[in-house]
Order: sequence, then structure tokens, then C-alpha cells
Amino acid sequence: MTSTATHSAIDAVWRIESARIIAGLTRIVRDVGIAEELAQDALVAALEQWPQSGIPDNPGAWLMATAKHRAIDHWRRNKLLERKHQEFGRELEAQQEMAVPDLDALIDDEVGDDLLRLVFISCHPVLSPEGRVALTLRLLGGLTTDEIARAFLVAEPTVAQRIVRAKGYSATAGDDWMRPALCEDALRLGRILAELAPQEPEVHGLVALMEIQASRSAARVNESGEPILLLDQNRAFWDQLLIRRGLGALERAEKLGGSRGPYALQAAIAACHARATAPQETDWPRIVTLYEELGQIAPSPIVELNRAVAVAMAFGPAAGLELIDTLTSAPSLKAYHLLPSVRGDFLFKLGRFAEAQQEFARAASLTRNARERELLLDRARRCAQS
Repeated sequence: MTSTATHSAIDAVWRIESARIIAGLTRIVRDVGIAEELAQDALVAALEQWPQSGIPDNPGAWLMATAKHRAIDHWRRNKLLERKHQEFGRELEAQQEMAVPDLDALIDDEVGDDLLRLVFISCHPVLSPEGRVALTLRLLGGLTTDEIARAFLVAEPTVAQRIVRAKGYSATAGDDWMRPALCEDALRLGRILAELAPQEPEVHGLVALMEIQASRSAARVNESGEPILLLDQNRAFWDQLLIRRGLGALERAEKLGGSRGPYALQAAIAACHARATAPQETDWPRIVTLYEELGQIAPSPIVELNRAVAVAMAFGPAAGLELIDTLTSAPSLKAYHLLPSVRGDFLFKLGRFAEAQQEFARAASLTRNARERELLLDRARRCAQS
């Protein structure tokens, strides 16, 4: 295997395993920052050794074992410091040997509640809301600082500062269109959280949103891994069990009463798609209304962009384009690839192919995802042929 292929494999394994490793280490060393450093030490070891020795049969277990050894070394160093080097010889060696099995048991436990515990640590009330989000996505989502910054339309140094501050109290790009393992972990943790907080409507709203979104996973890419847009998906591939679970969670959220929060509203929007057996059956006017409600309690340019899409589907591309054009001057959307992508779609439907081609090409230049870039370039080529 080439060095490039090995590094790609290491990156993939790290994205899948990093949250589990950091969560287990946090339980041992009681410090999120140190836990992440220890996990990254294991990553560095993999980068140094795997190109020569080859990728292990179980790379996740290799990283975990290496991180465990780092944790044991860290524990031993701390013990020596705590005792101020006053105890040496057999007594200290015996205590260390007795402690090692306990550490093994701790780190080798099934993930269980470790990831959920890390969620609670990352979302501690002492942190600012922005810090909680950034730290959670960094530690549990495995997203880079750049990916988080792009998702929230803020500068990368701003996100980096939030993460550093958050750790003081307690690291969307690539070739893949989706991250199934990350989605599965999020859904599992959401279900656990719903059991722990059954009277919180927004918890059920969040679970409903994730269940319904996850139901479309099998239909979102083709055999080559290329993305398939919502209206082009084969709905026979949608997971009806997940849809039923999602609709059930949404019903529980609504029965608890009170005003609907952002998650419940987004779940209600997703439910409109889930209930439609064909694209033309989608209740787009209701989706427009739901986005208007969402925009009132959680205003953002992204909500308005999505509302413009719904308006275009309900009342025609010209109506959607009128709304989109009010967003082109928003500073936070200047480098957001979905703005020119959506605008290009509206222009294409209006027969303004030259303008649409320019928008798709611009969107392709802004995205960091290789699959998405190819999709956008393909749409630009189709405009040139029209």
C-alpha cells in the first residue's frame, strides 16, 4: 500500500475511533484536554509506524491499545509526582502493577455511556453555548476546526479560540458524502438521552430529526458513492422503521406541549418529506410555513436559504430566486457554496443556462467535498449543453 493510501486509511480510522478513544481516556485521566493529547499521541504513532509495518488487522484496537499505554504512562508519571519521588523500589512497583489491570478494565469497557459522558462534559453549563457546540463537534464528531467554522459561517480562528477556552474548563471536507459511523453514534446517543430526559420536548424533537434523516442514508449515494439529491432518491430505499421511530418521537415531542423548539420544527420539516411517497406529494406550502416559524425563533441566513428552496418548490423558481437574491450580500454566505448552488438551480429551471453555469462553477470552487464538487461541475457541464 502506498504512503498516500496508508495516510488516507489512518484518517478514516481516526474519524471513526477518535471519539471512543477520547471518551475512554477522559474517564481515566479526568481531563478532556489531556485525553485528546493522549489520543493524538496514538495517532502520531500510527502515522510513524503504519507506513513501514502496514495497517494492523484491527486498526481501531491498535489505536486504543496505544492510547491505553500512553494513559498508563501518564498515570505513572503523575503518581511519581504526587509522591514527590519519596517511594521507590518494590512498594511502588507493586502498586503500579496492581493499578494497571484497573486501567485496562476502564479503557476496555464497552463504549456504553463513555461517549454520552463526554457529551455532558462538552456541554457543561459553565461553557458558552458556542463553546459547547464547538467542543462537542471537535471531540465527538471528529470534525476539524475548519469544518466547524464553515458549518457555522464563522472565521476559523474564532472556532479555535472557542475550543481552547472550552478545554480550559474541562481538533466538511474530504472525499465522502456521508459519515455513517458518526450518524450512528449520534442517533444512539440521542436515544439514550431521550430515556434520561423523557419530559424534554426538544430531546424528542432532536431524536425525531435524526431518525428521519438517517432513514434516507441508503438512498443518498449510488454504488460509486456519488451523491443523490433528495428529489432524485429512490424512496423504496428509505428505511421505514427509522421513519416510524422518527414520527413517533415527533409525536411525543408535540404531546409534551409548549412552543416548538428548533429541533422539533426541523423534525416536522423532515416529516413532511418522510410522509410523501413521491416528490410531487410533498407538502411544500407547509414546509414554507415551518421554515418561517423556525426563522422567528432561530434566525439565520441558512434558514432563509432553505426557506427560499421551499418557496421555489411551492410557488415557482422565480419566487425562490427573489428571496435568494436578498441573501447574496450576507457576509456570512460569501464563501458558502450552497448559496450559488441553489441560485444556479433556480436559474437553470428558469432557462437562464449561462448564468446557471457560472453559479454551479462558483459553487464547485467553494466546496471542500470532492463528491459534491464533481456533482456541481457535472451540473455546470449540463448547463453548457442546454
